[in-house]
Amino acid sequence: MSLGQRVSSDHQLARLLQIGVVLEEVVESRAAHHLESLPAEERAEVDEAVEELLVEASEESADHRERLEALIDDLDAETVAYEEINALVDAQYGPPEDTDGVLYDQLANEETAYKFYDDLIEAIESSDAEFAIDREQLLETLYDIREEEKEGVEEVTEIMEHRA
Repeated sequence: MSLGQRVSSDHQLARLLQIGVVLEEVVESRAAHHLESLPAEERAEVDEAVEELLVEASEESADHRERLEALIDDLDAETVAYEEINALVDAQYGPPEDTDGVLYDQLANEETAYKFYDDLIEAIESSDAEFAIDREQLLETLYDIREEEKEGVEEVTEIMEHRA
């Protein structure tokens, strides 16, 4: 996803942060459901590293969502409730076939989130707009989240390499 332009208003910033919240909600929901959705024989074979990865991914996405929601609140905007997104994820995505499918899905989620935050940071940095929230705090929050997504990509990749 490329934003391709500068963020020029509070409204536009709020919309982009809302997209980030939805992205985090989808990642959180999918990570939480992956272990539950694996067939019993696959679930028994899931090693601790994969299980820990999914638990951490779900918790990290919940934390990112809360941090983004705090920024959105400062802009006097609203977000989509996690329960609504969770219900959509349940209805929309079939369970992965196996542990490798879970890992590939998690890698795609982490990479998508990293790219989104990277593009959002670039769009904010290239803008000279004044926002209703502190620009430094906004960017610091987004830098931190982007770094955690990068670490998530590296962690999934490492687990995948060890399983190969």
